[in-house]
Amino acid sequence: MSRTTDVVVTGLGATTPLGGDVRSTWAAALAGESGARPFEHDWSERYGIPVEFAATIKVKPEDVLERPELKRMDPSAQYAMIAAREAWSDAGSPEVDGERLGAVVSSGIGGIWTTLDGWDLLQEKGARRVLPMTVPMLMPNSPVAYVSLEFGAKAGAHALVSACASGAEAIGYAVDMIRAGRADVVIAGGTEATIHPMPIAAFAASRTLSLRNDDPQGASRPYDVDRDGFVIGEGAGVVVLESAEHAAARGARVYARIAGVGLSADGYHITSPEPSGDGQIRAMRAALAESGVAASDVVHVNAHATSTVVGDLIEARSVRGVLGDDSDHVALSATKSMTGHLLGGAGALETIFTVLALHERQAPPTINVAQPDPELVLDLVRDTPRALPAGDVAAINNSFGFGGHNVALVVTSA
Repeated sequence: MSRTTDVVVTGLGATTPLGGDVRSTWAAALAGESGARPFEHDWSERYGIPVEFAATIKVKPEDVLERPELKRMDPSAQYAMIAAREAWSDAGSPEVDGERLGAVVSSGIGGIWTTLDGWDLLQEKGARRVLPMTVPMLMPNSPVAYVSLEFGAKAGAHALVSACASGAEAIGYAVDMIRAGRADVVIAGGTEATIHPMPIAAFAASRTLSLRNDDPQGASRPYDVDRDGFVIGEGAGVVVLESAEHAAARGARVYARIAGVGLSADGYHITSPEPSGDGQIRAMRAALAESGVAASDVVHVNAHATSTVVGDLIEARSVRGVLGDDSDHVALSATKSMTGHLLGGAGALETIFTVLALHERQAPPTINVAQPDPELVLDLVRDTPRALPAGDVAAINNSFGFGGHNVALVVTSA
């Protein structure tokens, strides 16, 4: 195979703050619903955490998985397994030699619940009470390890870690696996389960979280003049990718193609994006160049857009810097306004949204934008979905992460 090998999406799976599967999540997104809700815990009162809400998972794993699975998996792996099973079933449970099947499932932070619960147990009850499965549960590759075991993926099981770009980079790596001839089919995506008081306190200390405790559902407001930070979310998104040849041979339904992958690093700051957007621009240009897609063919962008004061506009200017005047016919969506920020799972879920936007010709809305920032230089889809044009069109999904990681994926219609 080669860099010109077509890689297609044949299966989709998710569990999110909007729904327990792709269908319910997508329906809620098109309806402009928010997954943000107040904590079910007394964390704010107990620890003095200034944030009292998050975009928590809609369907709890205990309602889906068997008890033995719950006991041996961190929530990050639980979410990944739920999403992977749905994606595999949605792809028609393809028959493929295990040595031609790969898995790439990433997490930005990993098994934080297992890590911190294990530390508490050690302090309270001593070393003998620490569970023997603690390390296999907390390690960042635990989700992909369980996914590879579940489906017998022997071509490789990988867990790339690039903060909030992890899920998108996992999909990009899966594309490269297929193009390099290492696999015919790859299960790929991202997962995160960090709604725990410690990381929330840490994000709050860095002043990146919204403090709209009186209005959780209105808190994530990308591009609004009153945006004040992101809403932390949790969940997973997983896709099944195949070479177009393999998919055609088995008569698989194809949602879209992942036509181009662009990667770059800012080399600027551990948390802040480079102000000119240079790294983001290079990632998008690389993805477009690899895909062979012209700027005039791009009709939709699913933005990283977390609802931070600085980051949103840097990305918007970067998109215009890449697409130029062709930006005027691009429908921009910022779906974190509804899902919250799934960190390592965000890029994978938003790839699913981008794929469905082209498949169904509907760009999902951005909610909570009462006063668009006057410096926004793009056409934002607000409140209700927008129809996308027919024909051979393309979309870009952007994902950026702490450390200066930039990932752009170009998706084209099937």
